Amino acid sequence: MEILHSKLNWQPAIKVVAATLLAALNASAVGQGQPSDSTSILSPVSTPADSIRGLSFFVLAITGVIFVIVASLLVYSAVKFRRRRNDDGREPPQIYGSNQLELAWTVIPVLIVVVLFLAAARIIHVIQDARKPANAIEVTVVGHQFWWEYRYPQLGVVTANELHVPVSDPKDPTPTFLTLLSADTDHSYWVPRLAGKTDLIPNHPNSMWIDPHETGLYLGQCAQYCGTQHAKMLLRVYVQSRADFDRWVEAEQQQSSPASAQSDQAAADGERVFETTACINCHAVRGTVANGRFGPDLTHLMSRDTIASGAAPNTPANLRLWIQNPDAIKPGSLMPAMNLSDQDFDRLTAYLLTLH
Repeated sequence: MEILHSKLNWQPAIKVVAATLLAALNASAVGQGQPSDSTSILSPVSTPADSIRGLSFFVLAITGVIFVIVASLLVYSAVKFRRRRNDDGREPPQIYGSNQLELAWTVIPVLIVVVLFLAAARIIHVIQDARKPANAIEVTVVGHQFWWEYRYPQLGVVTANELHVPVSDPKDPTPTFLTLLSADTDHSYWVPRLAGKTDLIPNHPNSMWIDPHETGLYLGQCAQYCGTQHAKMLLRVYVQSRADFDRWVEAEQQQSSPASAQSDQAAADGERVFETTACINCHAVRGTVANGRFGPDLTHLMSRDTIASGAAPNTPANLRLWIQNPDAIKPGSLMPAMNLSDQDFDRLTAYLLTLH
């Protein structure tokens, strides 16, 4: 045992646990009425997440009572039957075969397990078998290494990494139903304040739904190790008012304006660079010859706040660096570095900056 303790360094594990607890406490301090990018499961803004929190508190209450009872009995036994000065050292009388005790510690745990099972089964049924209303928004989510693709089949919109959904009024719910697919390996979709984790498994479609009651930005990430950049496969869900969502959809349905029709010559030259290099093999820009499907659709690239699935802010400098050397932002990403001249990098960046 001494050798084991000498080889293991417990401090990193203790620090991780402490940091996790502190983050959860800080996140839970955010009021439920204040939209934020908190990832705490203790401040849900959607019906599935609220149901999960209720189940968590129920389980915590039962296990907390068990802990208090067991700990109290241990303390009582340690104090009551401690060794006293006048003890003669003989073994105390041994008592065997108490049917009442054996029956109690068999039946009570079984009942507790049954109650917990039924409570969990009820929540699973409520979430997974929820009825889809006619006005529900449908989105197909495709997990890629290491980014997210979003398709709105009803609306004719394809985007990446940033999901936009309308707020759902409890009086007139407008839930969003997600069909979860994987293009390569296992992924897991988890936005803690909106819903529980659901896996994306190749050739096995899954589904989930959310009905956010508050506008704001909600963060999450892939919760299943899927390769080198699993930790930077981030999720950003924008919950908007219905009017703002409709405006976003209208903008996304438009094709990008050809750079050649603009006064910026560098952007027009950049469009030619884009269409004559390997970019078009992976990416799509509606209204151009680019129709690739391996990488994100870039039609409205500059309407997004981040690039590389949330790994960096969407700024001209970061965009140029991402094209020139993706590993500088996201080591191990599957996007190849483009071997272009500095002048072509500038032209290509200028063109991409026009894709609103």
